[in-house]
Amino acid sequence: MGLTGKRVLLGITGGIAAYKAAELTRLLVKAGADVRVAMTEAATRFVGTATMQALSGQPVWTDLWDARVNDAMGHIELSRDRELILVAPASADFLAKLAHGFADDLLSTLCVARRCPLMVAPAMNVEMWQNAATARNAEALRADGVTIIGPASGGQACGELGMGRMTEPADILADLQFFFQPKKLDGRRVVVTAGPTEEPVDPVRVLTNTSSGKMGYAVARAAREAGAEVTLISGPVSPPTPPGVARVDVRTAQEMFDAVKKDAKGADVFISVAAVADYRVKNYSAQKIKKANGHLSLELEENPDILAWVAGLPKPPFCVGFAAESENLAQNAKAKLAKKKLPLIVANLAQEALGRDDSAITLYDANGEHPIGRGPKIELARKLVEHVAGKLQPKK
Repeated sequence: MGLTGKRVLLGITGGIAAYKAAELTRLLVKAGADVRVAMTEAATRFVGTATMQALSGQPVWTDLWDARVNDAMGHIELSRDRELILVAPASADFLAKLAHGFADDLLSTLCVARRCPLMVAPAMNVEMWQNAATARNAEALRADGVTIIGPASGGQACGELGMGRMTEPADILADLQFFFQPKKLDGRRVVVTAGPTEEPVDPVRVLTNTSSGKMGYAVARAAREAGAEVTLISGPVSPPTPPGVARVDVRTAQEMFDAVKKDAKGADVFISVAAVADYRVKNYSAQKIKKANGHLSLELEENPDILAWVAGLPKPPFCVGFAAESENLAQNAKAKLAKKKLPLIVANLAQEALGRDDSAITLYDANGEHPIGRGPKIELARKLVEHVAGKLQPKK
């Protein structure tokens, strides 16, 4: 699930948010990561070492002088095989230690003596986060190349409201998945369309397509994970915007077309996942249409073919189309590939994918058919992005 075999040292400092470290550990292990836990003495007041050992499947480390480490060099050995140190939660005191290079316990010494990247997820009272000294420490850490995740805003254990909540474990997991993904699209601009469009009939009725937007959002996330600058042009759907992705909300096919025209010309890759309505209502009614004799006639006119327009540009980006079919998958996908003169089509059976978190896709290009198989949409999206990256010309 994106972290298989990745070696992470999870540091936990004192604070009520330490309970979230248990869920974070569970998610990291479930995603395939090798998690080694180091805790400050204060952290053990909030969550037990037995809990963290059970969840990580490894011994938990708390003592700078632990006899289990040869030559009492735990501050060196425990991080040397790690690819990342993540401190979550990171207290105000611990941020101050890191900013000034203090190393007076195992975890702070591990961070100072590390060779791998460091991420921290702050968690503290709103006043502590807004304190001028904490702000200076956070800025110093950023300048030193430390990645700061969050914090978030919301209710706090003390009863106050504001910035300082530790970022939720699922969101931290997403940040780590982004960190570990190969940056095969580094320096590239990618535009993705997602979701349905809605074509108004009157102020309360629309014509639309069935689309959850999940695949489009997964593709946008995978492209961002691969290092691209991503613009997501989205119809009316509810998935959260992937971290680091610029989202443009539209409703109708014409609005989506206008947004694409603005962004696609400077893009390296255009991936058309959206289920764009082929037709719109020509005789739109400004007032709600009332029932009349049980019959209603609507005159429809064709919407612009967004993908064909992008593919027809004098210097088009690498264009990827999607074909959601109900039958004859290969035949229909190949026909669309040829008709629109695309380098790549992604095809699936609509009845097996719509609204689901998993799917099965097949890629079609000039070299033939490339089955990707079934799996979570984010995993399929990562495989698609990897395939696209391999097709791009080296950037000058």
